[in-house]
Amino acid sequence: MRKVLIGGLSGLALTLSGALAGCGQKAEDPTAAASQTADATPENAPGIALADAVVRLPAMAGRPGVAYFTVSQGAGPARKIAGVYVEGADRAEMHETVTENGVSSMKPVKDVAVESGKTVEFKSGGLHVMLYDIADTLKAGGTTELTITLDNGDKASIPAKVEAFAAASGEMDHNMSGHDMSGHDMSKM
Repeated sequence: MRKVLIGGLSGLALTLSGALAGCGQKAEDPTAAASQTADATPENAPGIALADAVVRLPAMAGRPGVAYFTVSQGAGPARKIAGVYVEGADRAEMHETVTENGVSSMKPVKDVAVESGKTVEFKSGGLHVMLYDIADTLKAGGTTELTITLDNGDKASIPAKVEAFAAASGEMDHNMSGHDMSGHDMSKM
């Protein structure tokens, strides 16, 4: 009987020590996890606001996708968007669709001016961001992070909805049909 009691006390001691060790740890606080995530993203540039961010996946695997968004600047000096990064794409390039004599072509854009009190739209048929080598982890219905870098090094980020290619809408920016692709490295597409 003594052996059972000692064994029982040892088990109780182990259970209590495990419980006490757990007391020293904080319970998982969902707001703490959310603030850690928020703190890990870059602070948005002063006066810059991003909205309506969407990443459209290519119609065929291995082809480029496209990103659209709106950027506004409240007050402050004029800035230029010097680059765009989309998590899940190896490379992102700003482009503009230009139509001359009925032929549409895409031309790379080095930077995009953002003036105080103005809004710039990256949309189908105009400015847009071509996305190359898209990871399999980007799936329609999910989200990813889109970050712009300004000419002064400031950054602004926004979650972007990931959508499937919208063939029915007639969207052609990232499908390449009807575009003059001269000057583009087609081996990357």
